[in-house]
Amino acid sequence: MLLNASGCLDALTAPETAKQLDAFVTKTVTPLPRGGNAPARIAETDVGMLNSIGLANPGRERFLRHTLPRLTTSLGMPIWVSVGGFRAHEYAETCERLDGDAVAVIELNLSCPNVEEAPESAAEIVAACRAATRLPLYAKLSPASWDIAAVARAVEAAGADGLSLVNTIRGLALDRDLRPRLGTGAGGLSGPALKPIALAAVHACYQATPLPIVGMGGVQTGRDALELFAAGARAVALGTVLFTDPSAPARIRDELAAELAAHGLSSPLDAVGIAHAEPLPGRKHLDLRSRV
Repeated sequence: MLLNASGCLDALTAPETAKQLDAFVTKTVTPLPRGGNAPARIAETDVGMLNSIGLANPGRERFLRHTLPRLTTSLGMPIWVSVGGFRAHEYAETCERLDGDAVAVIELNLSCPNVEEAPESAAEIVAACRAATRLPLYAKLSPASWDIAAVARAVEAAGADGLSLVNTIRGLALDRDLRPRLGTGAGGLSGPALKPIALAAVHACYQATPLPIVGMGGVQTGRDALELFAAGARAVALGTVLFTDPSAPARIRDELAAELAAHGLSSPLDAVGIAHAEPLPGRKHLDLRSRV
């Protein structure tokens, strides 16, 4: 039930942390190598962390030849690959190359606030990827959309198998001289301030679609995880907390078990949707251990 948020954990340098999870999500892969944005790329704030990494990655070819085989061999757990691009066909081409038993799920990064977005809509990108692969597709959506439920319904109609909610939201921090602390000015805000936004998105999308949801944003404790399950998530991803607490997955798992027991619940799935007046039946199942 626990994953990492894409870009928040390097499993090859911190395998002991990754192995505390139920599945590992890679950093976003783009067709060509990317050096990322100009520094500074990270800035701490009173309410979380701003980042402007800019999808730095070695590119699709090196990922397929070197990174993915190493992850598969060293982790022995389901691998979710985060896919990015700047046109729908770029996403689709990467998805087509990933089709196979080494990958459990493809997470489509449709909402990175630190790079130029593809001109196509989220639904158009999902449709192109659906035509290119049989693998499960999870659409990672932006919390900046006022009607995120409408976007969720659109990507469901286009062929998405699940939702990842939410990506970071754009924010700005200034230094003592009243200048932006990040090289790009604004960046993506994560951490505690993102939690209420993530809860609202998960709550809205649970009501809008039966797609399984991975909830993420500001999870630091077992209580935080429980609230995302209650809002409608069927799995929870950890992000910023992994930078400061490598033991967070095991700790949060223990805290979640205690929270569930205190509420008379035997598993996280028993908590799914209880924040709603009437938890909805017929929710689609999310199996993190598929395609191991």
